[in-house]
Parts: sequence; structure tokens; C-alpha cells
Amino acid sequence: MKTSNPVLARLGQAAERERAAGYAQPGPYGQPGYPQQYAPYQQQYPTGVGYPAAPPTVTPMTLDDVVVKTVMLLGILGASAAAAWVLVPDALVGVAWIGAAVVGLVLGLIISFSRMANPALVVAYSIVEGVFVGMVSKAFESLYDGIVLQAVAASFGVFFLMAMIYKARIIRATPRFARIMISIMVGLFAVMLINLVLALFGVNTHLRDGSPLAIGFSLVCIVVASLSFVLNFHEIEEGVRMGLPQRYSWTAAFGIVVGLVWLYLEILRLLSYFQGDD
Repeated sequence: MKTSNPVLARLGQAAERERAAGYAQPGPYGQPGYPQQYAPYQQQYPTGVGYPAAPPTVTPMTLDDVVVKTVMLLGILGASAAAAWVLVPDALVGVAWIGAAVVGLVLGLIISFSRMANPALVVAYSIVEGVFVGMVSKAFESLYDGIVLQAVAASFGVFFLMAMIYKARIIRATPRFARIMISIMVGLFAVMLINLVLALFGVNTHLRDGSPLAIGFSLVCIVVASLSFVLNFHEIEEGVRMGLPQRYSWTAAFGIVVGLVWLYLEILRLLSYFQGDD
């Protein structure tokens, strides 16, 4: 099945390019990623004795690689958010918020549509996104005490729940599911973009003002963000199965981080609707 995940869409293409270049999927010869054309020689010389000038190998991506990179990126994002929270003066929160959002969006688009996994860009994105999340969190926490901790706990709770649901195969990333999900996600982002533009001109669509419509919209966003992890998990599983090079674990981890940030922001906003004005 071709992926419809906007963040991990090019992983399958990357695997095909790597295989076309002569790299193997994990094979029976005990050396994952060994060039296929040399497999008969590896079988003939299993210990490597007398094997002439072995070419470079490619280490395939594993699930552990993705987990480690995801934890690393979340740690960087969290540290950046904490630093921004402490170091950025209250008077500059808005400027830092907007600036980090714009830079993060640009970096995210570059990473998403890049044909090569770039760890430096992914780390830079986590740092910038950390500043954005830190500023948003600081603003909400100043209005509603304890809301940030609640949102963080809820976000990770939903993530691990979706991981268990996917592992149990309760929800499967079928082609129909993927098509429906990508259509809904594109539609939601289009609505949010239009709402933002209208808000800049003073038009209130009631999608983000705490009204019943706003609560319903946030609930829809949370459900969709949660289900998007099913697509992420499927892409990672397929990447491991196809023997993607290890460096693409950065791209897979990036996709998870993007989903978690979106989920966190939507939960944070939803919780704020029920906090009152005290």
C-alpha cells in the first residue's frame, strides 16, 4: 500500500532508491543491508576469509532506532521549551511564539518534502518547535494553573493507548482508512488556515472561542490527531520490513513528534475551554 501520510510519505520511495542502488533488505546471510549482488560470495565465504575488498554496507532501520530517536527529539523539544519558558521575558512571548511558529513551519515542510533524511534539520526543528510549544504553554499556564501538566499527561496517555490499539490490530491502516484519514487531515488544516486568516481580519468563526462549536471542533482534531498515529506506526513498520537505511529513523521519529505536538496543542486548547475565567 502506498502511504498517504504527509510526513512519512517518501519512506517507501527511499527504500526503493536504496535497493535500486544495490543495497539489500535484511537477508539470510547474517549481514543486514549487504549488497545483493555480493550475496553469493558471502554464502561462499561465510566467515569473510578470502573475500576480496568488501563494499560498504548499509545498516537497516529498526523499531529500536525509531524509539531512541523519538525519545531524543522529545527530550530536545522539552529542554528547548523549558529554556524558552524561563529565558524569554513576558513582553516577548508573543514575538517568540509567532517567530518560532513560522520557522518551525518552514523547517517542517522542508523535512516533509525532502528526499533525504537530514538529522540536523530534524534536530533544528525540535529546538524551534520547543520554543513554540514553550511559549504557548507559558501563555496558557499564566491563565489556567496546572493546565500544561494535564495536557502533557493526556497527550502521552493517548499516544500509548493508540500504540496498544495498533499493536493489537484493533485498528488497521487499510488503504481505505488511509484515504479517509488524509482527506480529513487536509480538510482540517485548510479550515484552520482559513480560520486564522479570517481572525487576522477580525472575523470570529467561533471555532476557537470556547463555544460548543469550538469544543466540537477541538474534539474532532484530537480524534484525528490520535488516529494519525496509526498511519505513523504503519509507515514505521513498513520501513523496517523493507529494510530502510538507519538514517530514516530520524524521519520516522519526526513524524511521531509532529503528531504529538499537534495532539498536545489541541488537548491544551480543549482543557482551557473548561477552566473558566478565574
